[in-house]
Amino acid sequence: MPMAMFTFLERYDLTGKRVIPFCTNEGSGMGGSERDLKKICKGADVESGLSIHGAEAANSRGKVESWVRKMA
Repeated sequence: MPMAMFTFLERYDLTGKRVIPFCTNEGSGMGGSERDLKKICKGADVESGLSIHGAEAANSRGKVESWVRKMA
């Protein structure tokens, strides 16, 4: 997870909020992002996220829309 995200999340209280990660990657999937989010967002409901391979990002609209509908 980029350091800018760590900084942002450390400054905001997300207690009671729903956190659903989304990322692009070049082979690492979600990496340790979900674990890191659960650690840094104490009191938040951190759900499983969606990871899109960077090379597929331009053609992933359907996958993203389907995922968003499931999250609603």
